[in-house]
Amino acid sequence: MPALPIVVLGAGAWGTALAVAAAARQPVLLWARDAAQAAEMVAVRCNRRYLPDIPLPEGLHISADPALALDVAARGLAVIASPMAGLRERLAALPAGAHALWLCKGFEAGSGALGHEIAQAVRPDLRCGVLSGPSFALEVARGQPTALVAASADEALCALAVQAFHSDSLRIYTACDPVGVEVGGAVKNVMAIATGIADGLQLGQNARAALITRGLAEITRLGLALGARAETFMGLSGLGDLVLTATGDLSRNRRVGLLLASGLALPDILARLGHVAEGVHSAPMVQARARGAGVEMPITDAVVAVLQGALAPAQALRQLMAREARAER
Repeated sequence: MPALPIVVLGAGAWGTALAVAAAARQPVLLWARDAAQAAEMVAVRCNRRYLPDIPLPEGLHISADPALALDVAARGLAVIASPMAGLRERLAALPAGAHALWLCKGFEAGSGALGHEIAQAVRPDLRCGVLSGPSFALEVARGQPTALVAASADEALCALAVQAFHSDSLRIYTACDPVGVEVGGAVKNVMAIATGIADGLQLGQNARAALITRGLAEITRLGLALGARAETFMGLSGLGDLVLTATGDLSRNRRVGLLLASGLALPDILARLGHVAEGVHSAPMVQARARGAGVEMPITDAVVAVLQGALAPAQALRQLMAREARAER
């Protein structure tokens, strides 16, 4: 089978990691928006800002030339590795009929739209979907075992995702429920903030388990209201991604919760992180979509209240514990 032309649009940690993984088997173009960053990566053969200890393989080509990136996208597979805030712009720039996957997780600020809703609004001609799942960029770049799910209504696009990225260390599953995969990927970041707060307050393992379990219930309720399939939330992009993000030491969203519990102000936390923590931006949008769908999400409400300064972290946890008893399901 001939090599599939692949362009990864975005040279952050996750885009670089996935490009490194794919370039071990085939040529890949990694497009960086910042020309200075691209030039430095070419010169030193690593991404010193995001993955400084990962050498870039020979099969990985780096460029800031948008024309070159779009030429590859027209012939093969485009992978959008921007934050959710950049997805609309990246989709709009792709050539007609392109095959595209996005890696970003969250609800778009302002509109509250998920990735598939943005794609349908701005580029209904594209054959597109989402690549998601429990994955820290550093571990993928190191070649440590990881499993992801490519979700799209287009089976041929899912097959391209398998062709592009499936390897001995990176297993790609396929799914036909992009709604569920996107809801899982978006809301788990909010739940990771909540779990980080609980851990930062040293509330114990029991509290962590309760938050993860009830967080999964909230994710599932919202997903079903938006048209997802229930079984999706027991898979990689549901339970898998939630457990990783809520408990893993590399999780930026969990780190936000830990620092909030320590008393640090949110602007100082974001400055310290230096990377996007999507849960901070997604939490108000998750809350808005849930209210619009008539879905009760008390953990999400508590996280939003803490992020907005309306409740102290300890108050938010006490408020959750003071809720009336009810049946689990």
